[in-house]
Amino acid sequence: MKFGGTSVADLDRIAAAAERVRQEAAAGHAVAVVVSAMAGETNRLVGLVEKCSSLYDTREYDTVTAAGEQVTAGLMALALQRMGVDARSWLGWQIPFLTDGVHGKARIRDIDTRLLARNFDEGRVAVVAGFQGLSPQNRITTLGRGGSDTSAVALAAALGAARCDIYTDVNGVYTTDPRIVPQARKIDRISHEEMLEMASLGAKVLHTRSVGLAMNHGVRLRVLSSFTTDPGTLVVGEDEILEEKIVTGIAYSADEAKITLVGIPDCPGVAARIFGPLAAVAVNVDMIVQSASPDGQFVSMTFTTPRADSALAMKTLEDNRESINYDKLLLDNKVAKVSVIGAGMRSHPGVAETMFATLAEKGINIQGIATSEIKISTLIAAEYAELAVRSLHDAYGLETAAA
Repeated sequence: MKFGGTSVADLDRIAAAAERVRQEAAAGHAVAVVVSAMAGETNRLVGLVEKCSSLYDTREYDTVTAAGEQVTAGLMALALQRMGVDARSWLGWQIPFLTDGVHGKARIRDIDTRLLARNFDEGRVAVVAGFQGLSPQNRITTLGRGGSDTSAVALAAALGAARCDIYTDVNGVYTTDPRIVPQARKIDRISHEEMLEMASLGAKVLHTRSVGLAMNHGVRLRVLSSFTTDPGTLVVGEDEILEEKIVTGIAYSADEAKITLVGIPDCPGVAARIFGPLAAVAVNVDMIVQSASPDGQFVSMTFTTPRADSALAMKTLEDNRESINYDKLLLDNKVAKVSVIGAGMRSHPGVAETMFATLAEKGINIQGIATSEIKISTLIAAEYAELAVRSLHDAYGLETAAA
């Protein structure tokens, strides 16, 4: 059971979460609880670090920012003890969660579960601080964005848990953002692969890293709200999906930037000269479109990147202008990516045609296209993002359970 920041935002919410844990333990289950820092606490701690030192030591940054989860773990254990549940808190280094030494965004290498196994044998609930681990240099590390979800899924995999329940402030995964489409429907069951696509393409319910980990290790996830009794959404392997829907959901990301290099000589190695330097500075690149000039001697290369990476991408390309040999460099920060996702696309033609016809009917121009077996993404002007999402949701009939 993993509880996010809003689920443990204050003592009353910690007590409510503890009651859910008590019920699972009373039903005879061995329970591991992973907790995030209380809502807003990690940001507060990051702010303290930045005020103290603008050029901070990332090892000390991790020491400070990991403290939020430590506080929540102790409070959750105390709340359970008050309810008569035998419980104790565990920090990342006590288990231990063994990670690499990349502070601020460490990756889990191994989890030693022997002490936790003894804890369960003694009938005790384990309350684990998420987001943190132990480096090869015996220093506290933090796992970066989505770190507590990642901690929970990794622990579930290591323990061979029957399921990993992610408690949050929404009651499941929806066919699209309900704030844009009020008719959006909660999905009862979705495959890991579909959820990974939705998370990577803008759905904020689960972080891509945790979903990828669950898919690789066959961990069954359940996304549900801490504040309702709704059973939530199960995220499972495709073999547990009885009948795959053609389209499962519509995802969108408004935080995109489009970069175009014009007048590049059409010769072998040009793509490597563009994307090699971007990879070296950790700029993520998504859609890539190449078009040739009428004489066939030059090409234009367009790609998308998260808006937050656009300034670094532009500077990197400007610094490498001589080796790339482009004529012009253009940036458009007012674009959005809208995606149609569904495992049923593998065996049902016509999904792309419906998407393109729907956007054309609404007068929305497509600036780029990217596809995989189970998704089609289009790049459009940001001002049309919400219209596109609403129109596509309607075109695929996702408001009905039979979609």
